[in-house]
Parts: sequence; C-alpha cells; structure tokens
Amino acid sequence: MLRSFGVNLVLDFPVAANLAACLAEGVPVVSTFWGDPAEVHGPIEAAGAMHLHTVGSVAEARQAAEAGVDVLVAQGWEAGGHVRGQVSTMALVPAVVDAVHPLPVVAAGGIADGRGLAAVLTLGAQAGWLGTRFVAATEAGSHDEYRRAVMAADPGDAVHTGCFDGGWPDAPHRVLRNATLDRWLAAGSPAGPDRPGEGDVLATDAEGRQHLRYADIVPVTGMTGQLDELARYAGQCAGTVRDVAPAAAIVESLVRQAAEILNRPGTNPAGADSPGPSLPGTGSPRIS
Repeated sequence: MLRSFGVNLVLDFPVAANLAACLAEGVPVVSTFWGDPAEVHGPIEAAGAMHLHTVGSVAEARQAAEAGVDVLVAQGWEAGGHVRGQVSTMALVPAVVDAVHPLPVVAAGGIADGRGLAAVLTLGAQAGWLGTRFVAATEAGSHDEYRRAVMAADPGDAVHTGCFDGGWPDAPHRVLRNATLDRWLAAGSPAGPDRPGEGDVLATDAEGRQHLRYADIVPVTGMTGQLDELARYAGQCAGTVRDVAPAAAIVESLVRQAAEILNRPGTNPAGADSPGPSLPGTGSPRIS
C-alpha cells in the first residue's frame, strides 16, 4: 500500500514544471527551501497539499508565515548540507516559535538522537528534522565511504564553507573536512576556475556519469573513484552518529530516548505558558 511521502523543491532554481507534476500526482507534502514561498504557495494550497518551508532567520519565518505556509522548518547553522542562516538551532528555534505562534515549527540542525529531539521539543518545536543521522540508515543510498566518514567524525570536522559550489553557486553548506576542502583553504579559498584541482574527475557513478571536484554531489551507492574527496554533507551532530541501522529502528530509538527524557516525573521543561506541544491540561511537552 502506498504510504504518504513528500517532495523537496529548492526555489533558487526553476520549479514550476516539477511542482505541477508533483501536484498532478497527488503528492501530499511539498517542502520548499531557499527562496520566497509566496511564489509557489498558491498552487500547493489549491491542490490540498501541505506546504512546509525552511527558514534560517526570524525575518524569513515571518515572511513565510505571511505567505500562508502550513509548517515552518527552523534550520540552525549547525545543520549539514546547504545552510540558509547564521543562527544556531538553540537560539533560532524558540525565536521562530515565538514569532509565528501558533504556526507549527519543525526544528532542524544538530539533531541526531533522542536527546536532541527532546531539546527542540522543549524549545517549543513540534517536531525534529534529521538529515545526518539518516545518512547512516540502511535504506539510504549513501556510499559506505560516506557513512564511515560520518560515523568517524567529530563535531568540528563538519565545516561551514562555500567550497563545493559546482551546480549551486552562492549557497553556503556544511560538509566533512577532506583533501579537497583543505587544499582550497590552503590556497586562500580562490573562486573558480582558479581552485586547486579544478576540473579533476573524482568519481564515476553507476550510469557512467563523471563527477568533478567542487561539484555539489555526494558519494552514493555504485560510485567509484576518489570518493573521500567529494562533498560529504553532514551537520555538527555527526559526532553522535556511531552506527548504521534501519530507518525504523532509528526512529524508534529517537522516540524512546526522547520520551524517557520528557516523561520523567516532575519534569516540566517548557513551562506552563510555552506555545510548544503539550498533553491536554498540561504545559509540558511529552512524547510517547
């Protein structure tokens, strides 16, 4: 039986045709990023789909709320992949929650286990958005080299940079440190085409396509080559990812650990006046 799923569209690129195709097929959840959600909210709403939009600042959150989005994703600076803002998750989430209440807020950036999930729920978020943890999910298409790098990393190994901009210029991102990044930094972080090793073919994928140094491509199953020198997107929470597990087991562990923390007797972390999630008649976020 088909289960609900969503699509993610980056508004820094033309998305009209892809959005129309998704809505025509009845995709129930559309997530957007890196642009003005007002440009696409009308068709999403008309199709009856849920519209999530990722923001990196309070100003962006207010703009998205005014555009009518259904859910906001507040992405902290410690997130992996492309990073919109410059504020940490701990500071951004409660500020966004306060700014757009009662609109639901999902927290992203630096969350890899139940402790992080409990923390953002305490800050008033309704859910957590995890990426780095699921790089090491059994079902993910990530290459074993990429998974090993994430599991071996420390938080400081995940570097905020503009190095891997091939395919998406002017979009800062967080990746694991590697030889490509180190050579570029040592050269003074020059712009293309004057970067060390510019034009080098580092990898070939299962379809025979070649991928260059500085491309915004990650190592995936079936690739061969110098995979450790490709972009390996990861957040600062990489330091807490230590095993490969099925996605269902990861979710179960997250929920169990967060529940143990939030359901401790006498715990009322969010406070009686918190706009965060709560059981009827209480002010304390709880999870089961």
